[in-house]
Amino acid sequence: MKKSLLALLLGSSMALAACGGGDEKAEPEKETGKETASADGEQVYKQSCMSCHGENLEGSVGPALDKIGSKLSEEDILNVIKNGQGGMPPNVVEGADAEAVANWLASKK
Repeated sequence: MKKSLLALLLGSSMALAACGGGDEKAEPEKETGKETASADGEQVYKQSCMSCHGENLEGSVGPALDKIGSKLSEEDILNVIKNGQGGMPPNVVEGADAEAVANWLASKK
């Protein structure tokens, strides 16, 4: 019984980690009273998107994104991140992180 419970707990933890899990929100950096977008799109991708879209943007559960910038504009990519599409849920990343990922992916052509 203890082994089954431990396996369930570990499996759940791994699934949440792979999907960017948790509700933790990073505090935005502040500079002289203004918020600054300090998000690194590639880093956010690695933390929140790589498990479905692959380490090299090659696709896995989700579609390949290696040339997404030649198909969608940064605004369109941000729209998909915010609203989801197909099997992708909305708001996997939000705010400055979503904008940074959209900007980074838009450069992939």
